[in-house]
Amino acid sequence: MSAADEQAPAKGGLGPLQTSADEEGVAAPAGPRALTGSPVATARRRVSRRALLAGGGLAALAGGGTVTAAALRSDGGATAAAGIPFHGPHQAGILTPRQQHVRVAAFDFGTRTDRGRAAALLLRWTSAAEHLARGAAVPPELEPPGSRAAETGALEGSAPARLTVTFGFGPNFFERTGLAAARPEALAPLPAFPEDQLDPARSDGDLLVQIGADDAFVTAHALRTLQRLARGEAGLRWTMTGFTAADGRRNLMGQIDGTNNPEPARALLHGPDVPPWLAGGSYVVIRRIRMLLDHWDTLPPTHREQAVGRRAADGAPLTGGTERTPVDLAAARSDGVPVIATNAHIRLAAPDSNNGATMVRRSWSYHDGLRADGSPDAGLLFMAWQPDPRTGFIPVQQRLSRGDALGRYLVHETSALFAVPGGTRPGAYVAQALLEG
Repeated sequence: MSAADEQAPAKGGLGPLQTSADEEGVAAPAGPRALTGSPVATARRRVSRRALLAGGGLAALAGGGTVTAAALRSDGGATAAAGIPFHGPHQAGILTPRQQHVRVAAFDFGTRTDRGRAAALLLRWTSAAEHLARGAAVPPELEPPGSRAAETGALEGSAPARLTVTFGFGPNFFERTGLAAARPEALAPLPAFPEDQLDPARSDGDLLVQIGADDAFVTAHALRTLQRLARGEAGLRWTMTGFTAADGRRNLMGQIDGTNNPEPARALLHGPDVPPWLAGGSYVVIRRIRMLLDHWDTLPPTHREQAVGRRAADGAPLTGGTERTPVDLAAARSDGVPVIATNAHIRLAAPDSNNGATMVRRSWSYHDGLRADGSPDAGLLFMAWQPDPRTGFIPVQQRLSRGDALGRYLVHETSALFAVPGGTRPGAYVAQALLEG
């Protein structure tokens, strides 16, 4: 039995759907509902409407306190003073400016998983994330059946620190929940790329959790909370931590990162062909890329800049101007040699070199000490958000893997792809339309 199966409640599926009322006699949120005896219905009875809704003067189950109208927006989201709103057309953590710290984690379901149990977990997680995002304690009603653990109050009195919690689904999520027919075609497993040295234990996963905040203590507590609430349903597969520079832009190679990023909203999914549960969502590719910093640091500055195609000091292309000046890929020296080398990173990654392919990069640095050989275990948690990885990340990475000058100083060690559902309204949970549709 896996760790995710500990204290697992009895197996139950969604079965025929029906409407019902809460345990308190309050009409349930609009939309399909599970049978009374199913795991999601059981979770709803434990997680009352008061625990799910954050507005309208409803009593907050955290510490018996109340949420006043002044602390809430009319749409149920927290004010800027209280934190980043959890509810909305898309999940926070996609368009949100990067915070100072991130914890990215993947969970795998236990062997007893089915659609109803997955829905019950997402119901608990959604409510917990909403409470944490506005600085409230997680109410005891969210604890899984049979759990003896409880909220520690570790964040009592702390500010939310711009906390965001973002959930996503890996390719195997759909098979594990009996929803294989609903898996988007774009969520096919990523192909193998030359020179990858992937660790399977730190790649892929059924469920993604991205936790960002300006306080590392807040991200650690949020992950611990979600891990506790998942007990009996899903176990932690891997977790990684990252941080940003003071200016939020430089990576550990000393380069400005994220130049020429497209408008962040271009990562979001819209249109008639997008299933309702995914509308306003995105796809994210996660790659843990170790930088060979000891080697990189020995290179002459001109060599480093030529490998990238930009000046380290200000991020301007070697063809001149400022960071935002468009690179002139046709520019050549007097002897005919291209100013931007034919294998320079920015040339091979440019949309003009990849049939217009773009990604919204929202990456983080990491430094996990030293490896056994004494070299730094440090680099980039590369996170690329896009409407379709088949026309975004995949073609760009295939081109980069065939001779990127920067690639000889990088090692791709982990890889994962997740579909990230759209946002939720108060009273609903992430991907409810998928799991109860």
